[in-house]
Amino acid sequence: MSRSFTLSRRRLALGGLAAGLLPLAARAAYPEAPVKWIVAYAAGGGTDTLARLLAVPMSEGLGKPVVIDNRPGAATNIGAEATARAAPDGYTVMSADNGTMVFNPALFKQLPYDPEKDFRPLGGIARFHLVLAVKKESPLTDIGAFMATAKAKPGSIDYGSPGIGSPHHLAMERLARSTGTRFNHVPYRGAAPALNDLLAGVVEAAVLDTVAGGEALRSGMARPLAVFSAARQSGFPAVPTLSDALGLEGFEAYAWQSLVAPRATPDAVATRLTEELRKALAQESVQRKFREIGVEPLQASPGQVQAMLAADRAVWVPLIRELGITLD
Repeated sequence: MSRSFTLSRRRLALGGLAAGLLPLAARAAYPEAPVKWIVAYAAGGGTDTLARLLAVPMSEGLGKPVVIDNRPGAATNIGAEATARAAPDGYTVMSADNGTMVFNPALFKQLPYDPEKDFRPLGGIARFHLVLAVKKESPLTDIGAFMATAKAKPGSIDYGSPGIGSPHHLAMERLARSTGTRFNHVPYRGAAPALNDLLAGVVEAAVLDTVAGGEALRSGMARPLAVFSAARQSGFPAVPTLSDALGLEGFEAYAWQSLVAPRATPDAVATRLTEELRKALAQESVQRKFREIGVEPLQASPGQVQAMLAADRAVWVPLIRELGITLD
């Protein structure tokens, strides 16, 4: 064997080794550019606020800016489609709530994305607690009186929600099915107008989340009757859970959010994003701000998010189809 042939073979071997190391080097260098965080709601809302809070520490951890990109409209479908079609390179993520990931496949006959095939969860973000409330002057002073009236006069109690198919609406419809009662749903275009009409006495009741309705509930402008959570909430310790007050074992409902990326995002990149999200949520300053806003930090792993989605789909998809609710 000649020396020149031996050298050529070595060069080929080294060249192949170098080529094999290129993907590893590329992954190690991630990120090399800003990361776009899609928010499928308008700027200034609860989802947008949480994303911007987390973007600051995540930018510091990644060493590159995390830039919020608001894509509101079509019940989050616009933002979800943009994320599903984005390059799976770790430079696009999205706040995905249970509307996007659980409700929409049952609410729409056709979707521009598949929540089970197009996304991979990176971790939890937050849980929004829901409260059944009445106007301050309401004669329905507790959940017992509320339910007694509903059963005596089915459909006589109007309740407001941020819209058809919202977690608030579906939570109340689940309560109706679980108790054999009926309420009259008054959908609004958002949480603020629903709250305003509750305070004005236009509707007798409303399902409020602790972000949009927190101040009104704490100040006494609206009276909380029960929480949809599995446990009492620290902000309203005297307010019972519906499961305890009405003997509905296992009854609970939330609005909650996770962070997702396009499905084919490389494992190493997804792991990095998951870790930066975890560290951001663990910061005391972030947790304090979340509590001030009225949400619970949801420190859930990708696997835990998958389990939550599966559990939610088992409950809510059959209910939506039973009710015949559609948004198209």
